[in-house]
Amino acid sequence: MPSGFQQIGSEDGEPPQQRVTGTLVLAVFSAVLGSLQFGYNIGVINAPQKVIEQSYNETWLGRQGPEGPSSIPPGTLTTLWALSVAIFSVGGMISSFLIGIISQWLGRKRAMLVNNVLAVLGGSLMGLANAAASYEMLILGRFLIGAYSGLTSGLVPMYVGEIAPTHLRGALGTLNQLAIVTGILIAQVLGLESLLGTASLWPLLLGLTVLPALLQLVLLPFCPESPRYLYIIRNLEGPARKSLKRLTGWADVSGVLAELKDEKRKLERERPLSLLQLLGSHTHRQPLIIAVVLQLSQQLSGINAVFYYSTSIFETAGVGQPAYATIGAGVVNTVFTLVSVLLVERAGRRTLHLLGLAGMCGCAILMTVALLLLERVPAMSYVSIVAIFGFVAFFEIGPGPIPWFIVAELFSQGPRPAAMAVASFSNWTSNFIIGMGFQYVAEAMGPYVFLLFAVLLLGFFIFTFLRVPETRGRTFDQISAAFHRTPSLLEQETLGEGGSLLTPPGKRTRLPHCRPSLPGREGAGECVPMCGRTEGQRAPASRLGALPRLFPKAAKKEP
Repeated sequence: MPSGFQQIGSEDGEPPQQRVTGTLVLAVFSAVLGSLQFGYNIGVINAPQKVIEQSYNETWLGRQGPEGPSSIPPGTLTTLWALSVAIFSVGGMISSFLIGIISQWLGRKRAMLVNNVLAVLGGSLMGLANAAASYEMLILGRFLIGAYSGLTSGLVPMYVGEIAPTHLRGALGTLNQLAIVTGILIAQVLGLESLLGTASLWPLLLGLTVLPALLQLVLLPFCPESPRYLYIIRNLEGPARKSLKRLTGWADVSGVLAELKDEKRKLERERPLSLLQLLGSHTHRQPLIIAVVLQLSQQLSGINAVFYYSTSIFETAGVGQPAYATIGAGVVNTVFTLVSVLLVERAGRRTLHLLGLAGMCGCAILMTVALLLLERVPAMSYVSIVAIFGFVAFFEIGPGPIPWFIVAELFSQGPRPAAMAVASFSNWTSNFIIGMGFQYVAEAMGPYVFLLFAVLLLGFFIFTFLRVPETRGRTFDQISAAFHRTPSLLEQETLGEGGSLLTPPGKRTRLPHCRPSLPGREGAGECVPMCGRTEGQRAPASRLGALPRLFPKAAKKEP
C-alpha cells in the first residue's frame, strides 16, 4: 500500500495536517464494504453448519435412489463440509496472485468495481444451491466469493493506504480490519436459528452477500481514484491533482504533488518489479520475509479456527448456548478492533503486534488447561469462554489489523503490488491449511490443539521482537529507503531527525560517529554526534517524519 500524503510547508513553517473531508470518508467507507463482505463470508458458514449438513445429506440421498443407503457416510459428509469451508481460501489463494496485475492494469478503484462481479455470481450460486439441490453450486459459490475476497484483501488496504494522510494512515488502515470483524459479527447474528439459521432460510443467509456488493457498485463511481496511482503509475498529473483536491479539501495541492514528483523520480530508478523479480531480489528479501511472517502470524495464530468452528468449540467446552457465546466472541472482536483503531497511532504497530501475540499465547495455554480439566471441574467451561474471548481480544489489538497495512509500509511504490500479492498468497494459503485441517488436527490432538497454536504464537512473538521495525510516523518511501541503505535494519539504532525505525521519535539513542580524516578539512577525524548536533541536544521533528541519517556524509557540520 502506498504512502499517505501530507502538505509540505506553510506560512509559519509548520505543515498543516490534512483534515478529514467528506470525499475521504466516502472513499474509505465505499472501499471497506469489500472487507465487510470478506468478514461476512468468513463467519456465515459457522452457525448454520448443522442445517447445511442436513441439506447435503438430503441431496446425497436423493441422488442415490430409494434403494440406496439411509444416510450419507460420515466421512463423506465431513469431507464435503471441510471442502465447503476451505474452498473459500482456495479462491483467495488463486486470486491473490492477480492483485498486482489487476491493480496496475485497471487502477485501484476500477479493480474494486470489476471485482464485485465475482461477489454477485458467488452470492447468487450460494443462495440458489438448495433450490437446485446441488451442493456443488454452494461449493462453487464459496470458491467465487473466496476469489473476490482474495482480491479485496489486497485492493482495499492498497486503496485506503494510498488516499490516507500520513497522520491517519494507521487508523484508516485499521478500518479494513474493523469492517472484516463487523462482517463476521453480522453473519453470526443473522445465523441464529431465530433469524436466518434455519433449514429453509440458510440459502438467504448465504446469498445476502450480494447486498454490500451492489452498494459498493453504486458508491465507488463517486469516489476519486488514488492520486498516487494516477500520477506515479499512469503519469496523469491533471487527474492526480483533481483527485488530491477532492481528498484533501485544499485549493493548492502543489506541496503534495511535489512529494509525488519526488517519489516518481526515485521510482524511475527503481522500476516496478514483477512477482518473480521480487522473489529474486536481494534488496527486498528482508522486508519480504517480514511481510510473509506477519501474514502467517495472523492466520496460524488459530483465530480462524476459532471462528470457523467456534460453535463446536463452545459445545466441547460445555457451554449451554454455544451460538450466543459465539456472538459474544464476535462482539469482543469488534470492540477490540475499535480499541486498536484508537491506539495504533499512539502505541505503534510493532508494540501492538507484540502485545497481541503475547496475550493470545497466554489465552491459548489457558484454553488448553480449561479443556483438560473440563470433565473434573465443570466450572472450567466459564474459563474456556474467558480464554476464547481473551484470545479474540488480543488478536484484534495486534495480529488482526496490523499485518495487512504494515506489509505495504515496508515497500516503495515499485515493488508494492508484487509484495502485496506474495503477502496475500501467504495469508490465504495458511487460511486454507487451517480451514481444511483444523477439524482433523482437533480430533487427533483433543484438548492439546490450542497448545500447538501457543507454540506458533511464541515463535511469531520472538520473530517480531527481533526483526519487525516500528513504522509509525514514517512515509512508505522512507521506510523502504532504510532497508536499501543498511544490510540489517535491526542491527542499528541511530540518531536522526526522525529517530530509527526501532526507536520511536523522541526516544533516540545518542551515538557519535567519527568523521574521516581528510587533509585540509576542519574537524577531520573528530567524533561528533549524528546529524551534527551536540550530545543531549534534541533533534527537531522532520516535517515528513524523515528517516535517520544512516551515513556519515549525511551529518551536518556545526558552525
